[in-house]
Amino acid sequence: MIQLFIIAGYFVLLITVGFLSSRLFRGTSQDYMLASHSIGPFLLLMSLFGTTMTAFALVGSTGKAYQTGIGVYGLMASSSAVVHSLCFFLIGIPMWRLGRRHGYTTQIQFFRDRLECNHIGLLLFPILVGLIIPYLLIGVLGGGTVIQKVTVGAFPNSFAEFDGGVPPWLGSLVICMIVLAYVFAGGMRGTAWANAFQTSVFIILGIVTFLMIASRIGGQDSLLANLQAATQNVQQRHPEMLTRDKVPPALFFSFMLVPLSAGMFPHLFQHWLTAINVDSFRLPIIVHPIFIMLVWAPCVLVGIWATSATVGGALLIPEGTNPNAVLALMVARLSGPVLSGLLTAGILAAIMSSLDSQFLCVGTMFTKDIVEHYAGRDRLTDGQIVVIARGFVVAVVAITYVLSLLEPRAVFDLGIWCFSGFSALVPLAVAAIYWKRLTAAGAWASVIATAATWVYFFVQSDFAKNPKYSFYGMLPCVGMIGASAFALILVSFLTQPPSDRSLERFFPPPS
Repeated sequence: MIQLFIIAGYFVLLITVGFLSSRLFRGTSQDYMLASHSIGPFLLLMSLFGTTMTAFALVGSTGKAYQTGIGVYGLMASSSAVVHSLCFFLIGIPMWRLGRRHGYTTQIQFFRDRLECNHIGLLLFPILVGLIIPYLLIGVLGGGTVIQKVTVGAFPNSFAEFDGGVPPWLGSLVICMIVLAYVFAGGMRGTAWANAFQTSVFIILGIVTFLMIASRIGGQDSLLANLQAATQNVQQRHPEMLTRDKVPPALFFSFMLVPLSAGMFPHLFQHWLTAINVDSFRLPIIVHPIFIMLVWAPCVLVGIWATSATVGGALLIPEGTNPNAVLALMVARLSGPVLSGLLTAGILAAIMSSLDSQFLCVGTMFTKDIVEHYAGRDRLTDGQIVVIARGFVVAVVAITYVLSLLEPRAVFDLGIWCFSGFSALVPLAVAAIYWKRLTAAGAWASVIATAATWVYFFVQSDFAKNPKYSFYGMLPCVGMIGASAFALILVSFLTQPPSDRSLERFFPPPS
């Protein structure tokens, strides 16, 4: 019950932060969706990092390291550290400039204008939302599992089938409602404030979590001795966990394409546009890789140690444990109730700092790209636009929650499929910014090729049930990106080039 009370206290504190930020809400749709372009370097850094560090990074990386070994860090963390910052620099800054110059709020508005194609949104909108929903599932599934494992024994009679812990379905529901509350209240400004708060919480408590587990896992007197003992235990029981041998080279390098997804995340695009000026990007580009190291390295090490940690001769984490539960179990079994509750709050902070941006993003896209575009901006007041955005957010949250009640997948594997789809759309974003020859037909071909190959590979993998499914020994995203880029280039060259008016707007001659 102590852990549960601490988690509840954290939720109350989070709602308070969200509602305090709502006092600065200016009542306009521009402020609700983009915080009136008023976000400075520090808040932008915390928002961008918070929204990219999901349950995939904490719960997923620990679980995957438990299954695969230390190679997981190289698979995602080291490549993400470089690729994310490159995306901020090569895609984020140009998108910010174009967004401010032409008044964009969403990606689809940019593509519609750049391609001179009024209906490109009808193709992109369902695909982007369809990819965001699995992304949301990552957080909802991860959060519910963490709360259940940490509160085991709190309700021995009421929830006996869940070992007396809060059921995952209930924990997931509470998380959805909490995030929904402060997104409703403060919009993008509330999201930015909450992300800054939560990012600080999970970085600080993440380091505390690592030091606490490291100091107790080896049964020695000092931290260094425990680190050595824990690693030696892994070497004796599972030596393959400390090498990259379990990951073939082709598969290893194909993982470097997955972080490209940051270049097409709709919620990142919306965060980019909140920046007060272009100089605000400098701090995120420089510090983001350091933050990734601070979060991923401890989680991967904890996952590796979990394979061999013992208590009284028995494994601390029994074989066959759900990988989504490894981090929560390590925290619960190696710390006291107070520290366990605080550390769980840190894990939930990382999860919820992504959910809020995604909730707000889907509401913004529906409002701007569907309702407002086709119904007409003049027919709607600012208040009506905000109400519509909030209503669609509720609908998406409800759909995501219902899907989370079905048979869950491992958070890491679900994340790879979600990110692969976004990565395959990055050639379109890069071409729209840098290639004058891109045509609307080429963009349509690229998006259709992405959707078709994603569905094909997803079905072939038995709907993500087969985590070992590959494309010629590589991740399916290699095939998706290749098909997307090939279709874009080929069809663009075969169709009429864009108009001079479009080129003048998006590629003005140097002054």
